[in-house]
Amino acid sequence: MTIKAVVFDAYGTLYDIQSVASVTEEAFPSYGEIITQIWRIKQLEYTWLRSLMRRHQDFSVITEESLAYTLRVLGLKAEPGAFARIMEKYLHLDLYPDALATLAALRGCKLAILSNGSTAMLSALVKNSGLDRVLNATISVDSKKIFKPAPDAYTLIEEVLGVPPTEVLFVSSNPWDSCGAKSFGLNVAWIERVTPEAMALACVKSDVVPPLTMFKAIRTQMDELGLKPDYRIHALSELPGLVAAHEP
Repeated sequence: MTIKAVVFDAYGTLYDIQSVASVTEEAFPSYGEIITQIWRIKQLEYTWLRSLMRRHQDFSVITEESLAYTLRVLGLKAEPGAFARIMEKYLHLDLYPDALATLAALRGCKLAILSNGSTAMLSALVKNSGLDRVLNATISVDSKKIFKPAPDAYTLIEEVLGVPPTEVLFVSSNPWDSCGAKSFGLNVAWIERVTPEAMALACVKSDVVPPLTMFKAIRTQMDELGLKPDYRIHALSELPGLVAAHEP
């Protein structure tokens, strides 16, 4: 196998979605972490529900709706300014520490993002983080009007980059996304940032499982869908070595 393009998921893979907790905690002291967890769970759920119902909405709208849901179920009310500041953080998410160095080391390949994020959200995020200087393309599912892991979303990689699935390495830390990409026929590297052993240890340390641990149990462990990634790594920094091993 020759890898000609490396395509990344954005949220949770290159960008740390939990970095929004700094803003949610400021707006709602002692609630920051639980807001962040419920918000992300509902955000993903709404993309899947809207895809199934064929009622597509811009990802920014879904992000707003899932935040509104989260605050309502927690009995919290946000002033318009606070709500706007929380939403604004999605345009300034923190990069994982090894993201920039990894992308720089992969410049021999075409590099791109394929994300459920809207074109406007992704463009702002990529520019604000400086990734616009190293990426060949930032691809939103907007044109397909359906979200990953629907197969149509992954067809955008070849349409935009001109590289067939057999020569693409798709990278995601999201198990559902890794499964979707593998089902479509891409080569997949899954970033396992939380191991099953660490997960099990965290769960037995307390009689009451804290929100962050519960979130990790739901969202960071590989799904039982009969689909396995080609490569299981633990950090973005492992990718250059993996790609180099497949050079002709």
